[in-house]
Amino acid sequence: MADPWVRKVVIGSCELYLGDCLEVMPSLGSVDHFMMDPPYEEITHTAKSKGGARRDMRADGRKELQELDFAPIDEIRGRVVELGTQCDGWFIAFCTPEGVRPWADEINASPMKYKRACTWIKPDSPPQFNGQGPASGFENFVCAWAGKGHSRWNAGGKRGVYTEMVSPKDRTGGHPTEKPWRLMRELLFDFTRPGDLVADPFAGSGTTLVAAALTGRRAIGIEQNPEYFSLACRRVRKAVLSVQQLGADLLPCVQGDMFQEVEAYG
Repeated sequence: MADPWVRKVVIGSCELYLGDCLEVMPSLGSVDHFMMDPPYEEITHTAKSKGGARRDMRADGRKELQELDFAPIDEIRGRVVELGTQCDGWFIAFCTPEGVRPWADEINASPMKYKRACTWIKPDSPPQFNGQGPASGFENFVCAWAGKGHSRWNAGGKRGVYTEMVSPKDRTGGHPTEKPWRLMRELLFDFTRPGDLVADPFAGSGTTLVAAALTGRRAIGIEQNPEYFSLACRRVRKAVLSVQQLGADLLPCVQGDMFQEVEAYG
């Protein structure tokens, strides 16, 4: 029987698969946690264009915002939630504010225990370019516990509010919805332990795997776009090389000045 993936690459403690996560993930067995940035809801995809035509949003000559070149989550959200049966820890999925309710509904209909929606605040998020209303300055992610007994994490009574820049100096920029690796590092510190196996079924440019490598976690990433897959492999190789040279960052860091240039892992 043929493998359900097109290509598999192993880099350090990270495994990357080129293929459809709904076909690949069931063949990989159980993991400790899911930490994913799946496609946005259809309403967000629609807002990126008007009548299917490209709209230039900037008037300052700088690089235009990238269009979303993948399908929205709506039609497959339930099947993604079903992947939670392969997990015995946290199930975490980023979404828009409008997406919190649909995710909660699907999770509540599953064996997992829905906990709450957390918030990622974006200090450098773009304004509403057309000036017709307030811009969005945050995203959400939903948290569910898929393990037995009470949920467990490492952050005590910490509030579920995280603040990281969208476009720090070391942002790769090769994926339209790339998450900051420092944000993913903080989530790994809060929700997982060193050595845990974390799966990202929508790996994109590999940010979750980069953060996992830097913090001593094992990771699985699945991406169906060959261009993003290649970018993810390059970024993970760089992160693994950094760990080999400097060691893993096993302890949480106190957040410093987000506007100060720091060494890039992108």
